[in-house]
Amino acid sequence: MNRRYAYAGMLIVLTAVLQACATSKAPPQELLSLSEAQLKIRSYQTRVFDCGDQDMVLRAVVASLQDLDFIVERANAPLGLVTAGKFGPGGSGIVELTVTVRPKSAQQTEVRLNAIYNTKPVDDPKVYQNFFTVLERTLFIAKG
Repeated sequence: MNRRYAYAGMLIVLTAVLQACATSKAPPQELLSLSEAQLKIRSYQTRVFDCGDQDMVLRAVVASLQDLDFIVERANAPLGLVTAGKFGPGGSGIVELTVTVRPKSAQQTEVRLNAIYNTKPVDDPKVYQNFFTVLERTLFIAKG
């Protein structure tokens, strides 16, 4: 009698495992593709500066973030990566930024800013424009 229950239990477990394998779906092909909205946001997030010195641009990014009261959490010059954060207006929420700096050509450097407010991506072009305005001024001063 006990063997019958054991076999029935194994049969149920085996059926459940096989059913789980049979119903697993392949991930959708568009899983890692960009939508038109995402491409539009990327255009707000990215600027090219006429400065071929990537280190100078990276230092200007850090200085700009500090001018905007961000706490620079990490700066990795070889990767051209800066992460920073601060509390939102009135202490409500957290703003997290990731900035990548990479050479575009011998005379130009590309800067991309990704902003997140309370775990949601920021898609307002004015936010990015404000940062790039401060960065342009900082680069102007740095170039002398």
